[in-house]
Amino acid sequence: MSKPDLKVDIGGIKLKNPVITASGTFGYAQEFEPFIDLNRIGAIIVKGLSLEPSRGNKPPRIVETPCGMLNAIGLENIGIGIFIKKMLPFLKTLSTPTIVNIYGTSIEEYSMLAEVIEDIEEIAGIEVNISCPNVKKGGIAFGVNPKAAYKVTKAVRKKTTKPLMVKLSPNVTDITEIAVSAADAGANSLSLINTITGMSIDIKTRRPRLANITGGLSGPAIKPIALRMVWQVAQKVDIPVIGIGGIVTADDAIEFIIAGATAVQIGTANFINPRATIEIIKGIEDFMTDRNISSIKELVGSLDT
Repeated sequence: MSKPDLKVDIGGIKLKNPVITASGTFGYAQEFEPFIDLNRIGAIIVKGLSLEPSRGNKPPRIVETPCGMLNAIGLENIGIGIFIKKMLPFLKTLSTPTIVNIYGTSIEEYSMLAEVIEDIEEIAGIEVNISCPNVKKGGIAFGVNPKAAYKVTKAVRKKTTKPLMVKLSPNVTDITEIAVSAADAGANSLSLINTITGMSIDIKTRRPRLANITGGLSGPAIKPIALRMVWQVAQKVDIPVIGIGGIVTADDAIEFIIAGATAVQIGTANFINPRATIEIIKGIEDFMTDRNISSIKELVGSLDT
């Protein structure tokens, strides 16, 4: 049997395989060049970018937890301008598509970011992080309200023709409502889930272990929740779904694909094993070869319930 076909299309972005790096866990990609061939990855999503550089939250900002980690980095980043000037030239040398994750504290900021990115040919698409607080509405995250999710997605859609991926928050009662709103507003694909809000306490000092008190839980601990949400959303929308949450092995990735994900993002695993993405790609290929599965499309949404 010839090598299985791992190619997928996520809302207009064609990938050589379904394995993508998750924003905030892979830097701006060059950091991982000593460890892996970056051209083998399906796509690279860079660390979330805002209009201006941001210092993020005060330390301590990361805490290890059983089967995962809590982070309260606070979306520290170099800003879109410095990214274009200093980081994009390296990313342009790769055959792997670059997707830029954006965030803002107002709809206007999201729109301005999309406008800047629109004219940059080397950026394949935009991932919109809607788990951010809307400061004009008292700090309520865009991603927890269907109307707010619709408005921010629609605003970005008006400013760009690039494929648009909207990253959904799990900190909601019904994630499918947010998913449908984003799809209706013009999203080409959906990525889920973002981190789950959690906290950790030092019992000796009786103080929170994070300076921010709460943070986002990621890693294998959240995988069953993420898997369930991906399965639910995949049944409600007609656009590609990208699964995120505790994917460490090829088996994990395949579970998400069977649940309905067209592609997956690897996040916390990159901190444990910088070769995780490459090992997962090979593992998926081996799984398919062993079972005479010729195309990854045969696995997508193949769950037998």
